[in-house]
Amino acid sequence: MTVHSGNDAPVSADDALDRLMEGNARFLRGEPRFSREAKEVLAGLTKGQRPYATILGCSDSRVPPELIFDVGFGDLFIIRVAGNVVSPEVMGSLQYAGTHLKTPLFMVLGHEGCGAVQAALAAKFKGTQERSRIQLLLENILPGLDEVDMQLPTQQQMERAVEANVRWSMRQILESPEGRMRLAEGHMKLTGAVCEIATGRVRLLT
Repeated sequence: MTVHSGNDAPVSADDALDRLMEGNARFLRGEPRFSREAKEVLAGLTKGQRPYATILGCSDSRVPPELIFDVGFGDLFIIRVAGNVVSPEVMGSLQYAGTHLKTPLFMVLGHEGCGAVQAALAAKFKGTQERSRIQLLLENILPGLDEVDMQLPTQQQMERAVEANVRWSMRQILESPEGRMRLAEGHMKLTGAVCEIATGRVRLLT
């Protein structure tokens, strides 16, 4: 079992993405390499960590990145918030991952049937109101839904909205001073993906 400690040599963004997708393939085949009970690997991480990817994902209990990518301790730096939205606090975590952990790959991971996106759609097109703090969350999603065609059937509309929300989060990261700087320096690759709830399959957005 591989332990990614602070002494490991860095990997490229493309290698990191390959590792994630290979792990998802193992998960889909029912052949996971890593065990949730493998606590012995923690001893190798006491002096530091070198995760090879940072994932901004949703808090939804059905899409734990560690399981769907079949990874172990120390592999991923994960930020989870409902709707995989970008807030100042999230940007602070992303900046930490880039500056201190130097993860070469950043992934925004959405998922089918996202409740936060569904609520944002209802707020945008049906005038539905949520309680104050939930409304603040939805306001982070709403701008990204402008491209969604409301003439589509409900299921397709939701699929497009989930993808649009992932791209909106990516855009906010790209347009941040930290994101622009790291891209210009060639230190970061940013990609978006959507997880299928029924299968756990991860689909990269093009």
